[in-house]
Amino acid sequence: MSDKTPIRRMAHYVAELDEGGLGAVDAVRVAERKSNLWLDAWRDLRGRWMFWIAGVFVVFLIIVALFPNLFAPIDPFACDLKNSNDGPAPGHPFGYNFQGCDVYSRVVHGTSTSLSVGIIVTIIIAVMGIVIGAFAGFFGGWIDSLLMRIGDMFFAIPYVLAAVVIMSVFLNDRNILVVSLAIGFFGWPATARILRAEILRVRSSDYVMASEALGVSRVRTMFTHVMPNSIAPVIVLSTVGLAAAITAEATLSFLGVGLPPEFISWGNDIAQAQNRLRTDPMPLIWPSIALSLTVLSFIMLGETVRDALDPKARALR
Repeated sequence: MSDKTPIRRMAHYVAELDEGGLGAVDAVRVAERKSNLWLDAWRDLRGRWMFWIAGVFVVFLIIVALFPNLFAPIDPFACDLKNSNDGPAPGHPFGYNFQGCDVYSRVVHGTSTSLSVGIIVTIIIAVMGIVIGAFAGFFGGWIDSLLMRIGDMFFAIPYVLAAVVIMSVFLNDRNILVVSLAIGFFGWPATARILRAEILRVRSSDYVMASEALGVSRVRTMFTHVMPNSIAPVIVLSTVGLAAAITAEATLSFLGVGLPPEFISWGNDIAQAQNRLRTDPMPLIWPSIALSLTVLSFIMLGETVRDALDPKARALR
């Protein structure tokens, strides 16, 4: 072949990305939708009817607790024996109890008492559980062993039974704060153990080891990196624990060692109406329904938040 023989060049054709079906693969989205644990959980919660039902009812309960006179302007202490055990009447939809007190007004005003005890107990348990669980899980060693053995001692004591014993000592000084302290002081071990287990998992993550390798103090690493990524189970447990605290207060009041009669609470109303269950059950049924719906709402809210904060549970749905 001569050197002057022309070289035939083959046409080189490159298909457009869209024609080859690779556009969706190779395209780079400039603005990615932000995503983290809490945003993903909120996107999941928005589409769940159980969350909205429980959430709306909880918000309604909080409003009733803050402004009970808007829903029941009748004084719950205004009792007249001539109305004893009377049935529903205009302005008195739930009737009267054996003392002639308006049952509807007492149920509404009892909401603030029950929620107050539940919130205070939840705060006490959360604070104690977070402090003890965080130190036990992050520092480990003898601190972990000591704190967990103390937790085992508290685990061995049924907190309702312990609260009964404590309240029996303070029969003359019973109020919302004393009842809350008696319930909450023995309820922290579960929160501490769950947080400790979560911290042990997060502590071995790469970003935590990188933070320590860069010379960041252990305390700062705990509050900056470990705690924010370990607190989700505590939030869920606190939501469910609030329902348990409300039930515990009603139990103590029902047994006569909780709030004194001058405090309007669902437990007190149930205890006062139990002797007349056969002849007039309605004064017992209405506060029982309010207690049951409140506890159920907080449990449902806690369950939905737990599922939303669990990536594995979201992946299975």
